[in-house]
Amino acid sequence: MNRCFALFALLLPALALADVDPRFARLRDAAEPLGGLSAFLNRYIGECGDMFASPDCRTKADEFRKTYRGKKLYMIVTEDVATMVSPGPYQPTTGTFIINILPFFAGGKYAMTHGTPKKTDAAGNPILPLLSVSGTTPEGWNGGMFARLFSSRGIRVQVVFTPLDIWSLAKPSGGKIFGVAARVEAILLTEGRTGEHLGLWLDGKDANKKK
Repeated sequence: MNRCFALFALLLPALALADVDPRFARLRDAAEPLGGLSAFLNRYIGECGDMFASPDCRTKADEFRKTYRGKKLYMIVTEDVATMVSPGPYQPTTGTFIINILPFFAGGKYAMTHGTPKKTDAAGNPILPLLSVSGTTPEGWNGGMFARLFSSRGIRVQVVFTPLDIWSLAKPSGGKIFGVAARVEAILLTEGRTGEHLGLWLDGKDANKKK
């Protein structure tokens, strides 16, 4: 997969603050902590065509999927690899902002996605619709400080998701890429250094957006 950044979805309990939004906390506490996304995806997808695959590779992969399909999982994507977030509009007079999230969570040569991508771009990357959250920066912030959250990789991403099916797409250069389609239940964005709440995507929408 062309997005060859190593994404370690590490469970860091000490960094998951006690005063997190209670709606997210309920989902998080009911989910199973995921130690590493790459290892999970390798076992869930279970490609068994390679010469080094064990004779019972397919059996093990089937059993693993039966165990985890439809089960809620929780992971933390640390700031240094949280490249799926990008800045949206920022209003300097009110301090309100939008943060966009590409629901593509890479782990080694595979990825977990919100839903099933149907096609790739010219570079062979799966095309997915952006998710968005809104919020208000703390008092004293300005546009430059907001922008630096992204340029300096200052945002931590916490995710609760339910793995479902395996997807595959043809590569422009030949062959296929694989991933796991999931239902993303919630995404919490915080400032990595301070734990400041930035936004929450919950129940398929921006949790801060008024009806």
